[in-house]
Amino acid sequence: MTLEFDYNNMMADIIGEHGIDEKVFESGKDEIAKAYKKVIDGCGKGWQEWADIPYSDYSIYDEMIAYMSDIRKKASAFVVLGIGGSALGPIAVVQALLNMRLNELPQSALKAACLPKIYIEDNIDPERMNELIELIDLKTTYFNVITKSGETSETLSQMLVLYDLMKKAVGKEEAKKHFIATTTIGKGTLYNLAQKEGFKTYGIGLGIGGRFSVLSNVGLVPFAVMGIDIKGLLKGAKDMSEDCKVADIFKNPGLLTAYLQYQAAKKGANVSVMMPYADSLKYMSDFYCQIWAESLGKAVDLEGNFVHVGQTPVKSLGVTDQHSQVQLYTEGPFDKIITFLAVKKFRKDVLIPKDDDIDACDFLKGHTMGELLNHERVATEYALKKAGRMNFTITLPEVNEYTVGQLLAYYMFETAYTGALLNIDTFNQPGVEEGKKATFAMLGRTGYEAKLAEVNASVKKAKYTIGK
Repeated sequence: MTLEFDYNNMMADIIGEHGIDEKVFESGKDEIAKAYKKVIDGCGKGWQEWADIPYSDYSIYDEMIAYMSDIRKKASAFVVLGIGGSALGPIAVVQALLNMRLNELPQSALKAACLPKIYIEDNIDPERMNELIELIDLKTTYFNVITKSGETSETLSQMLVLYDLMKKAVGKEEAKKHFIATTTIGKGTLYNLAQKEGFKTYGIGLGIGGRFSVLSNVGLVPFAVMGIDIKGLLKGAKDMSEDCKVADIFKNPGLLTAYLQYQAAKKGANVSVMMPYADSLKYMSDFYCQIWAESLGKAVDLEGNFVHVGQTPVKSLGVTDQHSQVQLYTEGPFDKIITFLAVKKFRKDVLIPKDDDIDACDFLKGHTMGELLNHERVATEYALKKAGRMNFTITLPEVNEYTVGQLLAYYMFETAYTGALLNIDTFNQPGVEEGKKATFAMLGRTGYEAKLAEVNASVKKAKYTIGK
């Protein structure tokens, strides 16, 4: 079972003048080769440590699987505390592989399946936190606190609130058994606190950035708790990684689509829309938006030249957004690429009945909802092609651990190759770091006094305000 990549509708000989001329593959062979070499030479090194994860000896995860299986049997709820890559990857995989209405199932059904409810708390809205506290039974809830740096303000604030409540509910000795820390070993506030309090701790490799961390312990811990086959996930990622290491661009999906995106941006297509036609893949768009935006939106290139590059990623959902966004995509500016995620075989389907009492809708009767969904996708593809709009389709044979692992690895390699083509640092995030420092300053963190003065001077409002 492998993913299929159909890029016909990216090409000028298929969709017309706004497509990409196939001659660019020949004229750009040197820059393609350079980008390929840069990514391949970097695999497993520096900030590309993520590329080695699928090649691990999978037996190293046996202890984790056993430990998390024990938690699964005891927990009524499992709560992930994280933000950014510490949450978006886990959300995408959980949505893809578990019952999408898991938390709404009656307790009897959850017990029969030996599954806890799962909540991934990726924001610090106080109302949301209060509602979570009201919802869960602290005595049977377990928490996974995830921050690579160990210094993420949002995640640490969540932990402080919930650990305090847990200690009051069950006492400190029992409370610490309910917390798992996933962080960099040997450094950071979370690691130091986890060691002091005695939390079960899993490490994150030094060269694994948040948005590339879903197949590391960041994702594997919650996946193991929820009974997801983490070895199957890694096997899919390994096989796709092999495909994405092939030198021939026409056999390497990550390099091929990266080059198409790169060429499309040169033609003014600075918006990249990810549009799954399956609710199970809905949050893959969120995962894509982070890895694409944070990796490729950069002010300077590797030589220090101001370039201000990066496509804007947009999340969409078929067929929902046929009724909200597709009008713009078919008739608006020629500034977008639409990527469809298709599923060939749904795990469950629903037959539309041939109800003789209803003297209408005969064209729907006897078909399945899966058929209808895929016909709608093809219809949207047709409309975009007719309008000369660039689009391509990635088809999953079905949604399972293996194919989801493939998709995640593909996204990572496609992003890495695109960054190499743009000649930027794909793995830093200076625009994010500036905001983190400002937050530390406003909260009164020691050592940020000069930054606080800078922030206070900057946020002072001038005359352009109404509603006071």
